[in-house]
Amino acid sequence: METFNLGRFSDPSILILASLAGSSKHGYAIMEDVESFAGVHLGPGTLYGAIARLESQGFIEPLPVEERRRPYRLTASGIAFLHEQLSGLESFASMGLQRLRLAGPGL
Repeated sequence: METFNLGRFSDPSILILASLAGSSKHGYAIMEDVESFAGVHLGPGTLYGAIARLESQGFIEPLPVEERRRPYRLTASGIAFLHEQLSGLESFASMGLQRLRLAGPGL
């Protein structure tokens, strides 16, 4: 899988939601997944703080504990929010790429 340097688009909440879009995961699996697809290391404080905020916003929900690990999954609200955010990024990237093409190779 290709890794992208997301820079300022590396909001932990969006990264966590994107990770959970593939399947439910526990915290450590989310950390590993985010690092593999985004090249961003989320420390435990950042990860679990963002998980708590996402849960309080109704974007994710905890599942029953499995082997002392608490997995999380997206809710319908979380799916809608992630779709909205990613569509916005897609529009932004498309506009930027179009402007580069129009500017030509001599930038």
